[in-house]
Amino acid sequence: MSRIGKLPVYLPKGVTVSISGDNVVSVKGPLGELTRSVDKDLTIKVEDNQLIIDRPSDSKSHKSLHGLYRALIANMVTGVSQGYRKDLELVGVGYRAEAKGQLLEMSLGYSHDIILQLPSEVKIETKTERRSNPIITLKSIDKQLIGHVAAKIRSLRPPEPYKGKGIKFVGEQLRRKAGKSASV
Repeated sequence: MSRIGKLPVYLPKGVTVSISGDNVVSVKGPLGELTRSVDKDLTIKVEDNQLIIDRPSDSKSHKSLHGLYRALIANMVTGVSQGYRKDLELVGVGYRAEAKGQLLEMSLGYSHDIILQLPSEVKIETKTERRSNPIITLKSIDKQLIGHVAAKIRSLRPPEPYKGKGIKFVGEQLRRKAGKSASV
C-alpha cells in the first residue's frame, strides 16, 4: 500500500471538507476555500476529523494517484488553516523591488524595470532596509500557485554561481564556483 496515501489527513479546528457526487473536494477554513477534482476511481470519506482516501486496486496507476491526491488534499487543508509563505531575496548592487497593489515593480540590472502582475490570490509585501538586500514576501493559501509565482520571479534573474547575484529564496544555499586563477 502507498505509504503516503494510507495516512489520514487530520482536519484542524475550523476546517470543513465537503465532497460532491463527482469527486470534487472542497476544503473551507479560516483563511479561505479551495476546491479540487479528484480521480473518480478513488473513494474519499470523512470520519471523526480525519479524511481517508482509498483506492480500488493495487495497480501502478492507482497507487500513484492515491499518494498524489492525498498529498494535494493535505496541502489544501494546510493552506486554508495556516497558509503558505515564500521569501525571496534580491542580491546585487542597485537591485530593488516595490509592490503597488498586485503589481510588483523590480529593477534587476537590465536597461528597463520589470513589472509583474500577480494573481489576486497571492498577497505581496516588499521590505527594503539600509545595508541589507530587498526581500519580497509572498503569501497565499494555494501551495501550487505560490510556488509557481515564486519560480517565475526567480527566473527573471536566477543567481549566478560566481558572485551569487540574482534572486534567491531566503535560506537557499548556492553552489559557488572559484573565479579565474592567475597563472604562475
